[in-house]
Amino acid sequence: MGVVMFLLALGIVVAGLTFYFEEHLGLVENPNQSVTGEISGDVREVLLKRNPAGHYVATGTINSSPVVFMLDTGATNVSIPKNVADRIGLIPGSRMRAITANGTIEVRATRLDSVELGVIKMRDIQGSINPGMGGEQILLGMAFLRHLDLVQSGDTLLLRQLP
Repeated sequence: MGVVMFLLALGIVVAGLTFYFEEHLGLVENPNQSVTGEISGDVREVLLKRNPAGHYVATGTINSSPVVFMLDTGATNVSIPKNVADRIGLIPGSRMRAITANGTIEVRATRLDSVELGVIKMRDIQGSINPGMGGEQILLGMAFLRHLDLVQSGDTLLLRQLP
């Protein structure tokens, strides 16, 4: 009976530690899980924290579905892994060639009805569905970012949407 109680207690401790560290690592990878921002007149601002790897990762939405963005000024469009595109119901359009860090690939064009990052909201944004891209992160490229002022200071990035 003592061994059973010990193993049960050990299992509970291991499960608790696993839950804690998964949550902690998630916050480290994406320190911007609850993006808000400020609205002053017609100006909308969002302040993001950089993660330890030096990237700006943040939770937002595409067509009202929650997603995780990594801001990428080197990406032309909003580049979405195929598994995420399927999950949020995006419709693949025409075939396109895209030049990536790993070479030229074929992607499918798509239009995003809405893209939101905190209080910053845009409609009818060009996206691409990338069948070779794994994971859950979406590259938030210049199709979205070109409409914003970006100001980096230390480990923060201020995004400002002007009227």
